[in-house]
Amino acid sequence: MILGRIGAAHGLRGEVRIEVRTDDPARLAAGTAVLTDDPLVGELTVARLREASGRATISFEQVTDRDDAEAMRGLLILAPAQAEADAWYPEDLVGLAARGDDGRPLGTVVEVRAMPAHDVLVVREPSGARTFVPFVEAIVPGVDVAGGFVVLTPPGGLLADEPLPEGEDVDEDGPVGDGPEDDGPEDAGHEDVEA
Repeated sequence: MILGRIGAAHGLRGEVRIEVRTDDPARLAAGTAVLTDDPLVGELTVARLREASGRATISFEQVTDRDDAEAMRGLLILAPAQAEADAWYPEDLVGLAARGDDGRPLGTVVEVRAMPAHDVLVVREPSGARTFVPFVEAIVPGVDVAGGFVVLTPPGGLLADEPLPEGEDVDEDGPVGDGPEDDGPEDAGHEDVEA
């Protein structure tokens, strides 16, 4: 599970900016062990997490100077897998079946992408369409790595293969607001797939 992404060094004593990706600050409390996605860095112990002016900074017991802090820029901070039974890493999700909450097949997770607001699952639907599904609890309420699937409750129009709810406006090209000119970097959407 991704807890955050390390940004630029801050100060001279090893503190770094952090993009926090967890709703539970206790996961980054002082004394907590975390992992990074770089095996050479391995496990770190949080010394302090603080927020000021809307920005978060973190320091680790093992990092005490600016040079080491700069070398970690861009690394992901991960929860240790043993810390909780339902923890997972992005690579664990690739290949999982995507199902509706009623069990209907919706596709396969082919990638997990880090986006500014939250991660997205890239799901290849049965038709071959690749769709960005926001990886938030309201849309992905269940992840069962051992069982080999994720549960999706997508809003109407998110998945290319799913029918729109009754009364939804459509035009000749699909749902209103679903054209390529409306896709922003944080929007869920579809990728064109060559036949």
